[in-house]
Amino acid sequence: MAEAPFQRLLALLSEVEEIELENFKLEAEELTLSLARAMMPAIMPFMPAPELAKPGLPTLPLFREVEFKSPVIEYPGEIVEVQLGATKSEGGTREYVVKLGGQKIMPFYRFLGSTPNPPVVSLDVFDMPLKLAKAVRTNIEDVMEDPAEWAKRCINKFGADMVTIHLISTDPYIKDTPAKEAAKVVEDVLQAVKCPIVIGGSGNKDKDPVVLTKAAEVAEGEQVLINSADLHTYKPVVEAAKKYGHVVLSWTQLDINNQKKLNTLIMDEGFPREKMIIDPTTASLGYGLEYTYSIMERIRLAALKGDEILQMPMSSGTTNAWGAREAFLSNKKCNELGLPWGDVALRGPLWETLSAMSVMLAGADLLMMMHPGAVAGFKALVKAFTDETPRDLPPIGNWVTMK
Repeated sequence: MAEAPFQRLLALLSEVEEIELENFKLEAEELTLSLARAMMPAIMPFMPAPELAKPGLPTLPLFREVEFKSPVIEYPGEIVEVQLGATKSEGGTREYVVKLGGQKIMPFYRFLGSTPNPPVVSLDVFDMPLKLAKAVRTNIEDVMEDPAEWAKRCINKFGADMVTIHLISTDPYIKDTPAKEAAKVVEDVLQAVKCPIVIGGSGNKDKDPVVLTKAAEVAEGEQVLINSADLHTYKPVVEAAKKYGHVVLSWTQLDINNQKKLNTLIMDEGFPREKMIIDPTTASLGYGLEYTYSIMERIRLAALKGDEILQMPMSSGTTNAWGAREAFLSNKKCNELGLPWGDVALRGPLWETLSAMSVMLAGADLLMMMHPGAVAGFKALVKAFTDETPRDLPPIGNWVTMK
């Protein structure tokens, strides 16, 4: 008769001499018995009755008396600390600065250490009205014609730490706004709010270097984040940031090798790591967020393990969450399609909040967001993860030691 699957498993396991774990050991025989006991209920329905009747079934204790201890993990690497904004004493006009990075552990591993600089939020502002999701638009539609007023609302009412001014109108295929005119918008925003700011272009590879260079010039001394330098435009953008004292966003599309390549090229231009932030791209929840999480987590782990080329804080374009139809599809359309997705007024902000939380846990330090409700929800999560206030917890017994 063919050997039963259970007996074959025991025979294979008996060849194991010893398995060593960090704080305790189990002899091969005890491991075999433990596994057998654990798997028997699942295997029994598929085993012939005579095989179960054989003598010698496991009767020994499953575990030795052991005590589990918290693991001790010390990474050799550290994320560099990058400052955004400059106060009057530093040559700027900002009322406060924002610091990113400085971590020596993975995000919120509080049993290993603290988080020196928790994640921060920068709310998006555009230099022209755009067709945005209704849930977003209803909060800002009366200020969309005035980027300075829009920025003030983001800081004073919505609780953002920073604002990102996107100079979308400079795209030759939209309005082709001249660089000098776009720079005036940057000046207006700098006067309207006293927080650190991010300056973004339109995404046009030919126009952006010109626009960002002029914007860097009018923001000299303010240590803004220039968004962004990529593999095609990095030289003029880095040169402008170096000349006028700004921070550069190193942007690639979900490829660690390209991120390392771009970071290396930027540093080869004599640009310091302490003035770089990396953005490996954020895909929407439901449209590749799990791949974004994996890439960001791998970047952060590599950095902590000692890869100096990746030891910079990370930024996330979390507003990409609004590109998912689950976030913006109207209640009427959902009803027509028979989709039980709930009210879009809540669904959209939750979609952005969950996207932000995911990338935060993977290592994102700067979250570029759009909906004030999503910002509030995200900030509540950050507070919960970083709050060290003692809490009265119910007794849970001695469940850790397994004696």
